[in-house]
Amino acid sequence: MWQVFRRFFDNYTLLLLGMVLLATFVPAVGQAELVMTWLTRFAIGLLFFLHGARLSRQAILAGIMHWRLHGLVFSFTFIAFPLLGWLMLPLLRPLLGNELAMGMLYLTALPGTVQSAIAFTALARGNLAAAVCSASASSLIGILVTPLLVLILLDLEASGASFSFLDTLISISLQLLVPFVTGHLLRPFIGEWIAGQRSWLSKVDQTSILLVVYTAFSASVVAGLWKDVPLNKLLWLTLACSVLLALVLFLTAWLARRLGFNKADEITIVFCASKKSMATGVPMAQVLFSGALLGPMLLPLMIFHQIQLMACAQLAAHYAKRPEVAEEKA
Repeated sequence: MWQVFRRFFDNYTLLLLGMVLLATFVPAVGQAELVMTWLTRFAIGLLFFLHGARLSRQAILAGIMHWRLHGLVFSFTFIAFPLLGWLMLPLLRPLLGNELAMGMLYLTALPGTVQSAIAFTALARGNLAAAVCSASASSLIGILVTPLLVLILLDLEASGASFSFLDTLISISLQLLVPFVTGHLLRPFIGEWIAGQRSWLSKVDQTSILLVVYTAFSASVVAGLWKDVPLNKLLWLTLACSVLLALVLFLTAWLARRLGFNKADEITIVFCASKKSMATGVPMAQVLFSGALLGPMLLPLMIFHQIQLMACAQLAAHYAKRPEVAEEKA
């Protein structure tokens, strides 16, 4: 039983769940809340600084010429995904309530993942160069596109939040884009050192997200999150995330075949276009939303993140079992 459990829940997932439990029973209030807020902002800036320093221009250029593949990935990430979320909204609101339904829409507006999309593509023997390019570009484009999609998709005033696209763009630029660009400009000086510290620096990514999750859920718990999210809503939310992922996995694979992509390209499209990034989504929610609204906005992302990892791990293993053909080696 324990081996089956550990197959689907890795150490980091358990830590994320631990942060939610810690915030539930020991939320940060008063002076502790202020300290955690500033510590979280510093961690987010450091996170994006390191992402900028790690991003290789050569990796982007290696796959950038495969424009049909990238166009399909970006169309799913920033058009089809939000459209599916919007179409599901009439069903989601009565089942989940307005705030969790808005959290589902926020989820659909996010860019794709980088590490897991590339890792699953490699495991499944897909087009790795194109995956590196698409995943990296999606993460970078999302810093600017996601706030615009949020403005279009979410009626934030009805959700109890105020929203100005210009103010948000400035906040995004100062907290995320400026550290990212600074890190990338310093890459010639620190890139080699960072590459040698990969195992240690990966902890910065994880720690930053853990801090944001704890701080966000602390504010939401104090405001009565779990009184507003009973067990039946959590079950409906899990089902909604599963249905959304299943739809995207089916549509990406079907469309890739209809458009004549080979199997390696199909794999890259499926894994790059079906993911939503917690590494970008969590800190961006910290900028876009405030107070008690953060928890409901992040809860769908956390559930979807775990489901996508479990489903795509099984799918990658299935793809990896296929025999190699000359077309894929080319």
